[in-house]
Amino acid sequence: MSESNPAQETKPLTWRERWYEIIFEADTPAGKVFDVVLLITILLSVLAIMLESVRSLDIKYAKQLTMAEWFFTILFTIEYVARLLCARRPLRYAFSFYGVVDLLSILPSYLILFLVDSDEIHRLGVIRAIRLLRAFRIFKLTHMLSGASELRAAIWSCRAKITVFLTTVLIAVVIEGATLHLIEGTDFPDDPTKATGFDSIPQSMYWAIVTMTTVGYGDVTPVTPLGKCLAALIMCLGYSMIIVPTGIVTAELAHSGGKKGITTQVCPECMREGHDPDATFCKFCGSGL
Repeated sequence: MSESNPAQETKPLTWRERWYEIIFEADTPAGKVFDVVLLITILLSVLAIMLESVRSLDIKYAKQLTMAEWFFTILFTIEYVARLLCARRPLRYAFSFYGVVDLLSILPSYLILFLVDSDEIHRLGVIRAIRLLRAFRIFKLTHMLSGASELRAAIWSCRAKITVFLTTVLIAVVIEGATLHLIEGTDFPDDPTKATGFDSIPQSMYWAIVTMTTVGYGDVTPVTPLGKCLAALIMCLGYSMIIVPTGIVTAELAHSGGKKGITTQVCPECMREGHDPDATFCKFCGSGL
């Protein structure tokens, strides 16, 4: 007669472990539903914040918008407390990036409630828009996590090339700014009303950045023939340089296209994501998953 091996029996999950799987991970149907509902709630709360910033709507629907804001604040407060309760290391979660975002997304409502009611204090409410950063958690769903991780890895692996590119752009901006200041900055020294805006090298560098990025505000423009020729040259240079970082990152993404995906599992010790499907230990802290 064979005896059952106690080591092979599955130990039932505690309430904290069940909550942890639902709130912090998306491998289960319940976890996916939780993340989708969370995303919808975040978008609705940000929409309420946007409508509240429109003065005519804030006056007409002040009561409804206030009720909606407190409804979302209470929901996010419950979620924040639930995350603290089910996390193995609550303080580590509280001081993590998303933990700080979660706290900042609910804190302004309570500050407005307890502090003196004034317009300046009321403007703290716009900080609640930081709640939108929480939507990045939804990247844990299926292919989104792999796509976000591949993009992050591609940018990090080509950081040296991007640094060289940005350094080149910075040098070009300084040279162009100094040249335009030399050409345009001394045309009308006795009549400030005729100044073209190139009265200093930093101001000229601002114009060079606006021109190279093809934004073209038009608040500062060259007036001399030589200055206009140089401006045309900078515009052509800007069009050719603006595609460089895109090409660098695209090439890196193409090389990393065959890498295996990652799971939505969160390490209970360090609260970090991005583990391989066959991983049994955290790649960041070495704890068991």
